[in-house]
Amino acid sequence: MNFHYPNGKKFIPKTSTAGPKTAVKKVSYSNRGMTLEEDINETNQYYLANGIAVIHKKPTPVQIVDVHYPQRSAAVIKEAYFKQPSTTDYNGLYKGRYIDFEAKETKNKSSFPLQNLHTHQINHMQQVDVQDGIAFILIRFSSTEEIYFMKFKELFKYWERMEQGGRKSIKKEEIEKDGVKIPLGLHPRIDYLKTVHSLYF
Repeated sequence: MNFHYPNGKKFIPKTSTAGPKTAVKKVSYSNRGMTLEEDINETNQYYLANGIAVIHKKPTPVQIVDVHYPQRSAAVIKEAYFKQPSTTDYNGLYKGRYIDFEAKETKNKSSFPLQNLHTHQINHMQQVDVQDGIAFILIRFSSTEEIYFMKFKELFKYWERMEQGGRKSIKKEEIEKDGVKIPLGLHPRIDYLKTVHSLYF
């Protein structure tokens, strides 16, 4: 089965070249090489298991273009495309409030490029904000593993600056000033709801 991203590039699943699994696995929690998405998913599982919040990653919509029917009761998808998501990465509920956020990583050490975001995501977060939902972005600087929480209202200032002809990125100093640094932990890995709680409750 062939999957394609919105840009037409073929999706190639990661294959493991590791040998048989051993009974004991050593894990380094200082730098596990996990992606931001994996860390957030793990955190959300912790929140759910402990009755703290119900927050999930939205599935990426898929457009099926080729289906074969080898049997009447079975369909085999031969080709499909990942469509461009229309909203943000994550949403859910925390203490009766609607949560909606985007999570982005950058290899840039001194700024966060706004091209990592899309207009439809900004529009969606703005709609959530107008309805008194909690909208924000999590930004990870992958070179240092620093993670920052930024409210949508703060993010929107820089988005508007770009649209008015200003710089196309947010300087790290600006993120440090208008955002909140989230320390990495174990359980949960990225406790972003601690920041949500202190800012909104």
